[in-house]
Amino acid sequence: MGKTEIIPIISSASLLLQVFYKEVLWRHSLSSYINLHTLINSVLFLIAEPITFPSGGGKSFIMGSDDVLLSVLGLGDLADLTVANDADYSYDLPANKDAFRKTWNPKYTLRSHFDGVRALAFHPVEPVLVTASEDHTLKLWNLQKTVPAKKSASLDVEPIYTFRAHSGPVLSLAISSNGEQCFSGGIDATIQWWNMPSPNVDPYDTYEPNVLAGTLIAHTDAVWDLAYSGIKNHLLSCSADGSVRLWNPPEKVTCICTYNGNREYGIPTSVDFIGCDPAHMVTSFSTGNTVIYDLETSQSLVMLSSQTDSGLQSSNHINRVVSHPTLPVTITAHEDRHIKFFDNKTGKMIHSMVAHLDAVTSLAVDPNGIYLMSGSHDCSIRLWNLDSKTCVQEITAHRKKLDESIYDVAFHPSKAYIASAGADALAKVFV
Repeated sequence: MGKTEIIPIISSASLLLQVFYKEVLWRHSLSSYINLHTLINSVLFLIAEPITFPSGGGKSFIMGSDDVLLSVLGLGDLADLTVANDADYSYDLPANKDAFRKTWNPKYTLRSHFDGVRALAFHPVEPVLVTASEDHTLKLWNLQKTVPAKKSASLDVEPIYTFRAHSGPVLSLAISSNGEQCFSGGIDATIQWWNMPSPNVDPYDTYEPNVLAGTLIAHTDAVWDLAYSGIKNHLLSCSADGSVRLWNPPEKVTCICTYNGNREYGIPTSVDFIGCDPAHMVTSFSTGNTVIYDLETSQSLVMLSSQTDSGLQSSNHINRVVSHPTLPVTITAHEDRHIKFFDNKTGKMIHSMVAHLDAVTSLAVDPNGIYLMSGSHDCSIRLWNLDSKTCVQEITAHRKKLDESIYDVAFHPSKAYIASAGADALAKVFV
C-alpha cells in the first residue's frame, strides 16, 4: 500500500475515534462503547474492501446499502440491554460482512379493531395482511389501498374484509403457503378455516358465505398457536387443553395426529415446523420445556435443555418458539425477558440473552435466516443480527394496556414489510 493510500485510512480512523470519544461522553453507557467499537471495525473493513452484495437472487430485502455510521448511531439507547454468551454458534449463518441491513421506518397504522390485536400474518406474495383480535374478528388489509391519516403525515389503511365466526377472542393465525387459505384459532376452542378473499375485493360488497370453508373441531380449550407447512399442506395447532394436533385441511377436517395427549410436558404455548426438516416439529410448554417431535410417529425425539449454571433445568414460561428456516436451530422467547437458542441435533442451548426490559412475547425470523425480530411488553420491537447476536435496531411501536403491549411480529415472506400487533388495538407496518 502506497503512502497516498495510507493517509486517507488514518484520517478516517482518526475521525471515527473522535466520534467515539464524544459519543461515550454523551451517553455514559457501555452499549455505546460496544456499538462504536463495532462501527470502527466495520468501516475500516469497508475502506480496505468495497461493498458488494451476494451475486444472483440471494440478496435479502432487509439488507440495504445505508450508511454504516448513521445505521449504528441510530440504534437508540440500549444501555439496559445485557447479553450472556453461553456458547458460540456451531453453524454458519447465510450472512457475510459486505451485506448491511436497512433501517425500518413506520409506514402504516391499521385502525379498525376494537380490542387487542393478538396475531397477524402476511400473504406470501401480495402486499396483504391479516390480523386477529380479541374483538372476535379477523380483518384483511390491502397495504396498497391507503387513505390520508387525519392528524399526521402518515398513511392509514382501511380493512377490505372482516371475518366473523369465532364466539370469543381470536388468539392465533396462519396463512397457507399459496395464500389461498387462512386459519384462525380462538378462545372458543375452534379453528376456523377461511378462503382468502381477493385483495381487490370491495369492502362494501354483500356478504360472501363461501369465505368460511369449514371449522376444525377437536380441541376443548383455547387454541394458543397455529403453524402451516406447504410441503404437505399440514396445519399444527396447540391448545390450553394440553394437546398439539396435526391437521390436513385440504383433505379432511378431522385431526390426523395428536401429541402430548397426556400432558407429559405441560401445557403447550407455541408450535412450529422445523424449517430444515419438514418431518419434525417443535413445541414449547408453559413449564419451560421445548420438545422436538416426529410428525409421523408422534414420538418425542429431542428435549431442548436450558440448564442453568447450577445444572437445574429452567422452568420459566415460554411464550413463543420459532425454527430457523434453513439451520437446525430453535429459538424461544421467555417470560423472564430472555431469548434462547438451541441446537436441534444435540438439544443443547447454544446461546442465551436478556433481550428486553419485559416479557418477550413474539419472535420472527426473516425468510433468508439472517435477522431475528422480537416483540415485548416493554413496547419495543428489536431486530437482531443472528450471526453476532447483537441488536441492530430498536423501534418503540405500541402503547401498554393493562401491562401488556406487543403480542405478535411478522416479516413479509417476499416483500420489504414487517408488522407488529398490539394490546392497544393497533397493527403497525414498517418499510
